[in-house]
Amino acid sequence: MAVLSDSRVLHLPLIFSLLLLLLLLLLPLLLTAAAGDHQSLHQNKKKVPALIVFGDSIVDSGNNNGIKTIVKCDFPPYGRDFPQMQPTGRFSNGRIPSDMIASALGVKDYVPAYLDPDLTPEDLLTGVTFASGAAGYDPLTSELMSVLTLDDELRLFREYQTKLKAIAGEERAASIIRDSIYLVIIGSDDLANTYFTTPFRKKQFDIPSYADFLVEKASIFYQELYNLGARKMAIVGLPPVGCVPSTRTLSGGVLRQCKDVYNQAAQLTNFKLSKAVDKLGATLPGSRLVYVDIYTVLLDMILYPSKFGFKVSDKGCCGTGAIEVSILCNQLVPHTCTDVSDYVFWDSYHPTENAYKVITDSVITNYLPRLL
Repeated sequence: MAVLSDSRVLHLPLIFSLLLLLLLLLLPLLLTAAAGDHQSLHQNKKKVPALIVFGDSIVDSGNNNGIKTIVKCDFPPYGRDFPQMQPTGRFSNGRIPSDMIASALGVKDYVPAYLDPDLTPEDLLTGVTFASGAAGYDPLTSELMSVLTLDDELRLFREYQTKLKAIAGEERAASIIRDSIYLVIIGSDDLANTYFTTPFRKKQFDIPSYADFLVEKASIFYQELYNLGARKMAIVGLPPVGCVPSTRTLSGGVLRQCKDVYNQAAQLTNFKLSKAVDKLGATLPGSRLVYVDIYTVLLDMILYPSKFGFKVSDKGCCGTGAIEVSILCNQLVPHTCTDVSDYVFWDSYHPTENAYKVITDSVITNYLPRLL
């Protein structure tokens, strides 16, 4: 058996001491790096005057309440975990991602709908949402459900700017428009409600060409948003629409499995959209456009719910959880779950507040600092 020489034995304590000293010196740097994104957000959030939101039901806090459409949720049990158990028009049991991001930025705790009749001047100064449940990049998606198109959302944004100037004056209004963060979440309904559910677009497009069509519409929208003064945009990709409970029920067979072709279409669209966002950002002077991936974290929650503290990911809390959404998820539906914290999904399409928090924490950590 080999025996250490005296000289090597004498040097071992010295080596261990040096390693310990090096670790102690590096520890603050390692901790700083681990907390870097959150610290950056904390230091810079006061520079963000408002959060301005466009999109679909994921970030609609009540715009659909005021338009003639069946895509509504301003009734129980929606909002049962919102303050005062109030159904506001948010498609969840509580807060939605726009609320959480505005709070993380230090702007305000809740982002109101622009069409809210009780909107105040302060609401306008700190941001609103123009999002409409069931909207899409594809104008047909919105038209089929009689909700706001993206062109409608831009029209309302122009109207908002006029009101903002009247409240804050030209100079301050221009500063708010320039320095605000713009959050856009839209596109899932184009696949789930239009392409795969109706025959209209399948006659014109295969999946790759429909993805190209959506990205073309998206690029036009972001260019127009830039022309209207937006500079910092968080552009959120599509979720795994093939694994939401309603898709599993309608297209997943007797075992209610994820529909792979839906997910593949979402992934392809996301790939093309991320490339288009990078290209567009490089051509728009003074802009910061960030593509945000939520597909990965939501799919991870669906496939491995216990990893995130959930128990159920293949059905929603509301009713049977298999098909209930919007007007089908109402206070007359029996069997709505008592412990929503067990569920990834609130209804058959939209995540719970707790699931939204997991997704939003990922956005706050990995993407928001790039806009500050």
